[in-house]
Amino acid sequence: MFIDRATIHVKAGNGGNGCISFRREKYVPKGGPDGGDGGHGGSVIIHADGSVETLLDFRYRRHYKAKNGLPGQGGNRHGPNGDDLLIPVPVGTVITDGDTGLQLRDLNEPEMKITVAAGGKGGRGNTAFKSSTNQAPRECEEGRPGQERTLKLELKLIADVGLAGLPNAGKSTLLSRTTAARPKIAEYPFTTLEPHLGIVQLPGYRRLVAADIPGLIEGSHEGHGMGDEFLRHIERTRVIVHVVDMAPVEGPSPAEAWRIIENELESYSPELTRRPHLIAANKMDLPGAADNLEQFRKNLPADAELFPISALTGQDIQPLLERAYRLMQQAKALEAEL
Repeated sequence: MFIDRATIHVKAGNGGNGCISFRREKYVPKGGPDGGDGGHGGSVIIHADGSVETLLDFRYRRHYKAKNGLPGQGGNRHGPNGDDLLIPVPVGTVITDGDTGLQLRDLNEPEMKITVAAGGKGGRGNTAFKSSTNQAPRECEEGRPGQERTLKLELKLIADVGLAGLPNAGKSTLLSRTTAARPKIAEYPFTTLEPHLGIVQLPGYRRLVAADIPGLIEGSHEGHGMGDEFLRHIERTRVIVHVVDMAPVEGPSPAEAWRIIENELESYSPELTRRPHLIAANKMDLPGAADNLEQFRKNLPADAELFPISALTGQDIQPLLERAYRLMQQAKALEAEL
């Protein structure tokens, strides 16, 4: 099950109380205060873990609490600090404060960390209050409470290439043909109910990560169908491959299908229209596809990059992948310059 949104409550550990204590030892003529400080409470830390794929665990556990610091003791012994609580999340998780809506961190790289709730400071023991005018203090501090907050977690998949298109355009077939991913494939729409990632291996030890973005229909950006749940995943892709069915049995024509998805991407985020786009004219192995392709070309902009393919048979897929890889490398180079 793919879960890409979650709300959790985190509580850092409280600091331990300071101690009131005095030295009382045989043959020691003058004692004095020796109460130690309390330990600090543990903090709650969220880190990006490459081995975690979804936010599913947060559906069953929503409350997280770090350990409290322990009280100080006599003999100037400091109370032990509470252990920090480390919460693993998938790479690509955006953390937002649930009360203010402020984005705290975008964990878009492995091993990135953020302290979302700081542990409370331990209280001082009576030794800390000793002075020349107060040589036997009978006061100490209580430990401070740890931070507590509600957080919203939102996962946005990180991929080099995003496969977009209407249901049944052949996105899942293309992903399964080019990677080891095995999404569900059938002859009815909405067979893919969750995004899938796959790694495309190219000659020369080159690779790129592809994501199948399911559920896009007209009006997806407004909540129609399932597209509003998955459009966010295409935000992180460097290259968008628009898969278009060249032999539709029913529904919109190839030109209309292309227009629908392009409008949805622009309506969701105009920035997506500035990403490199490739068009995969799919199902060229079917009757009528060649004639539809010629008509389809006439409706495309002059600078559109069109690749006739068959995801089922593997026909002419390699040029598409090579072009996607080059565009991905160019996008990475631009990111490095910024």
